[in-house]
Amino acid sequence: MERRRPPQTEEGWYVLHDFRSIDWDAWRDAPDRRRSQAIEEGIDYLASSEAVDDADEGESATFAVLGHKADLLVLHLRPTLADIDTLERQFEHTALAEFTERADSYLSVTEVSGYMSEDYFDEDAEVEDTGLARYIETRLTPEIPDSEFLSFYPMDKRRGPEDNWYDLPFDERAEHLSSHGDIGREYAGRVTQIISGSVGLDDFEWGVTLFADDPTDVKELLYEMRFDPSSSRFAEFGRFLSARRFPPEHLGAFLAGEPVPQEGDTESAHGEHGHSHAESDSGDHHHGDSSGHHDGSGGPHGDEGDDDEGVRSELEELGVYAGQPHGEDVHAVVLYSAADPDELFEEVDGLRGNFDHYDTHVKTAVYEPRDGGDDAETAIVSLWDTERAANTAAGFLADLPEIVRQAGDDEGDSWGTMGMFYTVKPEHRGDFTGAFEDAAGLLAEMDGHRKTDLLINREDENDMFIASRWDSREDAMQFFRSDAFSEAVEFGRDVLVDRPRHVFLA
Repeated sequence: MERRRPPQTEEGWYVLHDFRSIDWDAWRDAPDRRRSQAIEEGIDYLASSEAVDDADEGESATFAVLGHKADLLVLHLRPTLADIDTLERQFEHTALAEFTERADSYLSVTEVSGYMSEDYFDEDAEVEDTGLARYIETRLTPEIPDSEFLSFYPMDKRRGPEDNWYDLPFDERAEHLSSHGDIGREYAGRVTQIISGSVGLDDFEWGVTLFADDPTDVKELLYEMRFDPSSSRFAEFGRFLSARRFPPEHLGAFLAGEPVPQEGDTESAHGEHGHSHAESDSGDHHHGDSSGHHDGSGGPHGDEGDDDEGVRSELEELGVYAGQPHGEDVHAVVLYSAADPDELFEEVDGLRGNFDHYDTHVKTAVYEPRDGGDDAETAIVSLWDTERAANTAAGFLADLPEIVRQAGDDEGDSWGTMGMFYTVKPEHRGDFTGAFEDAAGLLAEMDGHRKTDLLINREDENDMFIASRWDSREDAMQFFRSDAFSEAVEFGRDVLVDRPRHVFLA
């Protein structure tokens, strides 16, 4: 009898969904002093949990549950089961606990599997410094999105006499999940997810937590996925619980039956994560999982170390603003594609429509080389307010056609820079491009210079950036220290709308 090959898995943080029902009769009958104490201690517990005062790392959030199944959900993610156990017992010591009963709970652990990339689990594969490794890290230690709506449900893979997921060969299972993920990628920016495994921990095999600002986005996603064989043939579901997030300081309003403000009403933080849905056998909801697209060309990028910090300091002494690792007040993702620019733009435009649902999305655009040659590459630039959002976007952008590399990936034998945010005054556009041609001629004669390209936003001819590749960091620094570069900086002050904010070390 043939034994099917299970995917390898790696586990991250433990997850507890703690559902509580309020004893409303007891609450109404309690004296004001007891209710005030319960509210005060409840806020202290919830706020402390969300601040992760109890552990070195983790996440927590508070939700009002809709319907009869519970009233309150406290969602905890922590590195160890001991952390989860402590949080549970700490709640029972609050005055608020006297007015609650546990309606339900679900214990699980975040995970990634070999369906995403078997190379990740191969000790000999060099993936530690690629986008794949950084992408996986966001799956194992996720942040809880600030979205208003949450939907949680447990699920199994079917083991029936006719359709048995675990009897399928590995490659067939991976193909199912890849096709399933294609559906989910269409919801990037609208629905995000934390997936956690619960085999041996709770009644089902996986727990699925979906987040969105619009509940109908979750409904639409799950409805569409019902028609995919990964769900229609192989998925079994538990009950669904829906909830709305609220800040702990509004616990009193929640218990008083008053309107409860959402997190975004107080700090406008929606959409910070947007991570693509994970991969494992669960399948019904996975976005961008087993297709293997995180191949080093498109995950989170450019972790500059001490050397790059030294470069920024030296450039600052020269009067050149080099920004933070990914920008001044934004985080940049830059990928290069060999695809037809028109086809590429259509794909990017579709993704951009989803990205625009996130408050943290600044812009995403396609830039084409001014003088296309045989080695010309089109660039996709995506700017975000937070690094985590940029990292997540990189995962989706890596699925674009013919991606060849991502700025920040280590090429080993070269060193790159990228001047960004060149917004040229329209009347000086010719002056700027002419100055670039002069500089390109000078660069071509410099030792260690490989290539420099001027790329132009295909939707705004006055929006440009310059990408250069050098044999070494010192070769590039020789140019930055030169009189010619100083003159270029002075020239830019006259022809640019704003000063360039970023020399991206790519």
